[in-house]
Amino acid sequence: MVLPAHHTADSSRHATSTGAVRMFGRFQLLRLLGKSERGMLWLALDPRDQQEVMLAMPRTQPGEGAGAWQQAVRRAARLNHPRLAKVLDIGEHERWPYVVYERSVNVTWAERLSSQGLPGTELADWVAQAAQGLAFAHEAGTAHHDLQPWWLLVDDDNRVSVLGLEVAGAPRASITQPGGLDELRAVRDAAGQDVLALGLVAHWCLAGQPPLDEPDIGRVIACMPPMGADIVRLPWTVPRPIAEPLRAIVNRATDRQERHRYLNARTLQRALEGWIKTTTEQDGGPLALLLDRLRQVGTLPAQPGGADRAAHMALMESARTSDLAEIVLEDLALTFELLRTVNNAQVHGGRVSGDGPVLMLRRAIAMLGVDGVRRAALSLRRWPGPMNEQAASELDTLIRRVKRAGRVATRLVPAGYDGEVVYLIALLQNLGRLLVQYHFPDEAGQIRRLMQPTIVTLPHKTPGMEPETKEEPGMSAEAASYAVLGADLEALGAAVARHWGLDDSVQHMIRRIAPTAPVRTPESDGDILRVCASCANDLVDAMTLPAARAPKALNLAVQRYARPLGLTGRDMQDALQGEGARKRPATDAAPARNQGDAAGNPAAGAPQSRKPPAGPWSEALEGTLT
Repeated sequence: MVLPAHHTADSSRHATSTGAVRMFGRFQLLRLLGKSERGMLWLALDPRDQQEVMLAMPRTQPGEGAGAWQQAVRRAARLNHPRLAKVLDIGEHERWPYVVYERSVNVTWAERLSSQGLPGTELADWVAQAAQGLAFAHEAGTAHHDLQPWWLLVDDDNRVSVLGLEVAGAPRASITQPGGLDELRAVRDAAGQDVLALGLVAHWCLAGQPPLDEPDIGRVIACMPPMGADIVRLPWTVPRPIAEPLRAIVNRATDRQERHRYLNARTLQRALEGWIKTTTEQDGGPLALLLDRLRQVGTLPAQPGGADRAAHMALMESARTSDLAEIVLEDLALTFELLRTVNNAQVHGGRVSGDGPVLMLRRAIAMLGVDGVRRAALSLRRWPGPMNEQAASELDTLIRRVKRAGRVATRLVPAGYDGEVVYLIALLQNLGRLLVQYHFPDEAGQIRRLMQPTIVTLPHKTPGMEPETKEEPGMSAEAASYAVLGADLEALGAAVARHWGLDDSVQHMIRRIAPTAPVRTPESDGDILRVCASCANDLVDAMTLPAARAPKALNLAVQRYARPLGLTGRDMQDALQGEGARKRPATDAAPARNQGDAAGNPAAGAPQSRKPPAGPWSEALEGTLT
């Protein structure tokens, strides 16, 4: 019996209600679970054991390609993974091939869908499991080709499985001879389409309605770039609230720019699992992503020679604390290890005690003693730790940039503030970036790529004219971090600092001012130090941009920070160039004060208001950085 492709679920239910029995071979068809242009899934009854099963089949008969279809489906059926539905049988009835799957307690995602959508945390777990199954199939050279909500199953324990691998068959345009580059390219393209389709299914489940109001995911893909021009992004008005990290992940999966989408199912899985871990861990939060790695390989690896020099100097009886602090500051790994050690000891009631968090290396060295410094130096992992050559080079570049920002911050801070403290704050404002670059170098590369602008070609309306191009900005650092890791870089750095024992006052100072946030006139010591460090980091980041974009970014930094800090563009230029930043007159700077309290914190008594730069606003931009 040939199955009509136009048969619908409504007509199937009507036939059942009127007593008509529709058969497909030995199977009694109960109802249609889903269909697309390329495949369909039926709920059926197997009379041999009176058990419900699911029949998957292509929408059209393979014809002359029946042998290739059978071969591809049987190859896929041999894959054994808990996230892939187990095939019970592969057969053919009146030249119509089919695959039998167990129904049991499984239901399709389509059966669970409603106009209210699905809760974000539940859906994220489902999609991560589906991505895990697809990744296994893709790595074995198999794809789905027609992923839809009804090709995805979930049971009562929220265990997900994917069924229908290769049932729809590869599109004719992608069929190639076995072996060779063409076949590898076809497999890679098919895997990319599967990941895009899974992102569109996730969009549907969160929004409560199909993307572009089209229930066939394959048709939606045909309307999106590069084949079409439609854009798919989650609407802001949805039945259930969507967490920003999850929104960023799903929007990246369906991004209009192909290079922004997930490279493979494994990267999508990792992003979702990262967000799930940060939201479900009771105590860890973002720290849960890093905790095991921190225990295994430390915060950062010791830079070549730095820890050895510090350990050697610690053996010298005549070594001064200030001299030892200068050497330690050259090695970020040792610097962070001393801060972690002394602050953790205070929080957990160890032998070291103090009156608050320590944010000054000279104070930390005095509290730990030279033996403590030597032990800390010898405990560090040698450079480059577990990193390969490329990752080590990228981390070294980032460390140099962060150190430069620290030096710039010491030239921007008003007289009377300890330069070492503002230097450390500038470093700690980059803690999240440093940690991700060391522990997750591949993900760090993805984040950088997502933040880069893209040149888009616009078709010209007039025939024969050259197409126009425009530059589209990349993602923000926060959105890119969410899309790759499921957590914000700033949140990761803050979580680790909290784990070290740094309290809320320090957390405030090391929280870098967001690019879109206004910069207000600082009203306390902590605010002044935070703003100076943020300004230094923004200036140095702008200097690392391509030559065409750097001047604009530098001008923006000057405009944001000049008035709150009482600085001119020339002051910032001098600070960047390191040619002895000009000291502001006493009327324009904080009055001289002592070097901080016993715990190494800056002294209290910051001025409540700062005098703005003299002259009109244009003077604040004098000597614009070029």
